[in-house]
Amino acid sequence: MGNNTTPHQAESGSSMKKPRPLVRIALLLMSHRVIVSFLCCIAGVIALLLLPVLAKNTYISENALMPGSAKPMLSSQDVLDADKLVAEILSLSLDHKSAEFEIPRILMKCLQDLGAEAGQFLFYPQPNKFHPLHFFSSQGNDLNQENSTCNNLAVSTVGIIRAPQGDGKEAIIIVTPYNPMKLDAGDAVSLGVGYSVFSLLTQVTWLAKDIIWLAADSRYGEHESVAAWLMEYYAPTFDSSGKSYTRLCSARSYNLESEDNHFVSVESLESFRRAGTMAAALIIKVTDGNKHAQESVSIYAEASNGQMPNLDLINVVNYLAVHHQGLNVRVGKLSSLLESKCLEMVGGTIEYLGNLARSLNPGWGFGIPVGEYVEGIATLVSSLYAQALGVPTGPHGAFRDYQVDAVTLAISPKASLYSSGERSKLLLRSGRLVEGVIRSVNNLLEKFHQSFFLYLLTGPSKFVSVGVYMIAFALLIAPLPVVAASLYSDAVTSNPKSDNVALDLSRISWRWLHAAKTVFVIHSWAVVVALLPYYICQIPNRTSVSCSISWILLSFFSLHFFYIVLGSPYSTFKSSLEHNKEWAVLKSVTIAAAFIGLSLMSVVNFAAAEIEALLLVPFCLMAQPLKLDIRNRSLKTYTRIVCNVIFGLSLFPPIAFFLINGFVDGFNSFNVGDFWVWVESLWLRNSATYLYVVLVHLPCWVLCIHILLHPC
Repeated sequence: MGNNTTPHQAESGSSMKKPRPLVRIALLLMSHRVIVSFLCCIAGVIALLLLPVLAKNTYISENALMPGSAKPMLSSQDVLDADKLVAEILSLSLDHKSAEFEIPRILMKCLQDLGAEAGQFLFYPQPNKFHPLHFFSSQGNDLNQENSTCNNLAVSTVGIIRAPQGDGKEAIIIVTPYNPMKLDAGDAVSLGVGYSVFSLLTQVTWLAKDIIWLAADSRYGEHESVAAWLMEYYAPTFDSSGKSYTRLCSARSYNLESEDNHFVSVESLESFRRAGTMAAALIIKVTDGNKHAQESVSIYAEASNGQMPNLDLINVVNYLAVHHQGLNVRVGKLSSLLESKCLEMVGGTIEYLGNLARSLNPGWGFGIPVGEYVEGIATLVSSLYAQALGVPTGPHGAFRDYQVDAVTLAISPKASLYSSGERSKLLLRSGRLVEGVIRSVNNLLEKFHQSFFLYLLTGPSKFVSVGVYMIAFALLIAPLPVVAASLYSDAVTSNPKSDNVALDLSRISWRWLHAAKTVFVIHSWAVVVALLPYYICQIPNRTSVSCSISWILLSFFSLHFFYIVLGSPYSTFKSSLEHNKEWAVLKSVTIAAAFIGLSLMSVVNFAAAEIEALLLVPFCLMAQPLKLDIRNRSLKTYTRIVCNVIFGLSLFPPIAFFLINGFVDGFNSFNVGDFWVWVESLWLRNSATYLYVVLVHLPCWVLCIHILLHPC
């Protein structure tokens, strides 16, 4: 009656036990890696093309905002006073030296006449130098630069209204940048818009948050002027005597105080005024020269590392501009795609399928018109590109570095700004738009948090949330771990007839270590390449062209030096040519490194990871020794050779930059120095895109080139 199963039978039964379902699925995917990779990449591209169809209409998530619930209070008298200020500033536009000193004086007088707290802020231009220790920390407003003197200071004017219904713990910021050295009508009207709204807010009783108006001197750049003020606001730096670096030069040394200048004093410069924690910021810019059939406002929201403000802030601006002020709202759009015949074909197919689905079931609302689809794709690509660059599209990026929701509103008139009547109409509409946004933010009891922070725009009132657009990225990178595991598994089982299994496993282990060593050497070299700009910046009388060429040449020389010191990866190949899977092991480790790099980048800047997945994943998957493909001689191998050569040439970082930049802005001009200018903008804005390009994209490209040139 006992168990008659012998130990041998029990052992045999356990050895024949089927693997778990997940393991079986993994083995199935690995055994069909080519078709899995192809299907995932195609599905990822299709998912991207379908994003405009899946986009949702924007909506106000925070009920407390209540945009447009109150009647605008900005009156014609406020506009008249603002127009007088604009006319006075325009009278200075012909004399830039006079405007440099007179505009701060005029603004200080206006602020003091309104009864607001007024002050001025001096700052130096930031040097365009790379410093490895300052990459992810702000360099501050360091006035100890060797070329800094009190003659190249810029002065910004600041006014503060204390909220009668508030406790001083929160504030709303209005920024109007202007360039006194190249003053135009747009800058003057921007100051007029800021003054009209600020003048109104000094009289109201419903303010629950302090109001700060920053008239930022942007002679050294709009972002730089705002960033310098924010640095002093949040994290001022001091010298050994306890004096702030930004106020080392007195008003007298700056030549602002004179006998007839009673509004720019030493006290106004040496007492930096602060309000509460910033709830939101609006940057107002009026453009001069771009005339449209209708007055419009362009919204710029992208900040460093692809950061975006809370979607509710954009929704409030869009709602008030369209429904209350009759303005045409614009967002970034890639105009070159609007005439694309391929996109029209895709849009036509989607529209046809949508109509077919509705004919079968009226409840199936799939598909959009062709024109709307093409515009959605053009806007989506522009949003992706702007976020992926990692460089702010306006001064609002300085606020996002401090986690303050901010947007730049570029207002375009339909007539000349030198016409007093048309200028007054623009001042009224723009001022009421800013007033409405401030009134909505003033209603908030807490910071923006209800709506989305991770999204892509497909139109002023259309967006795609992270839960939708991450599907395309997941599909694009899904083949990487499958192919990496499959290649390594093939290398492990490449010699199943070996008599000495232990020795064979030992050789396999060492081959993996050799591949890991190669990947480690290339990534170590990439760290050196990332630090080279610091030394290139020390070259006197350098130009952007010479810097670009020097960086490229030094990178290749340093790679050769690494080969001499640590050994070329091909030396391993030559010593063990009997193992025809050496390249497969290297490819496996390379793909794993690319997968880790893309995954990490998706946490920091999802748009950059999305675009890189479109570029890097196909090259990593298709890379195979050219000699092996030439030896096989088939249509498939020749097609792969052509694709690999194209990828190998086009994905070299400088060439990839010029191709992408040409696709976006056109191939009208070509300058080698543009690559250095772009890289310089990345490290000045502490953009992680710089680290990704140098530490992930570049080494993966080099490793794929090694695989292509493998001497098998």
